[in-house]
Amino acid sequence: MMDDKFESIWDALENSPAEAANMKARAELMIAIQAQITTWGLTQAQAAKRLGLTQPRLNDLIHGRITKFSLDALMNVATHAGLSIEWRVTPHAA
Repeated sequence: MMDDKFESIWDALENSPAEAANMKARAELMIAIQAQITTWGLTQAQAAKRLGLTQPRLNDLIHGRITKFSLDALMNVATHAGLSIEWRVTPHAA
């Protein structure tokens, strides 16, 4: 048994640091969008319409089906949800 330690689950699951970073960003966006939708108190159909999505597509987002969404798509949904997105880019610690 190996005792590898990872910064996040994505570092352990993905094949490269780039893929892990992409999945981390998608996960964070999905969580933020889900939280925003919850504050609206709308049905899925109403929230989907507000976001410019179909209800089944919103259902995928709400249930965390991360592989069904690109980073681009989630950025667009987040913007429609009224969220501001700020990225911080830093050198990777050696």
